[in-house]
Amino acid sequence: MISTVSLKELRPELPHVIDRVDRKLDRFVITKRGKPVAVLLGADDYESLMETLELLADPKAMAGLRRGEAELRKGKTRSWQDVKRSLAKL
Repeated sequence: MISTVSLKELRPELPHVIDRVDRKLDRFVITKRGKPVAVLLGADDYESLMETLELLADPKAMAGLRRGEAELRKGKTRSWQDVKRSLAKL
């Protein structure tokens, strides 16, 4: 859930807000004088976002994803058992 909170409101509620971010995976847009100035999100959320951005910036990875999606649309899939057998050979 994304909530908006002013910096003035946030200060006394920070421990509660941090708890919500940690336990409920909530996200907060922090405003100052009515304008968004920061975002508060959990460390896991942040790491996931950074990994996604790195993947999107990698042309080879994106080409592989597009190729995989095209194969999926064409019905070129493998069973889980086949994948497990291939991995066991590694």
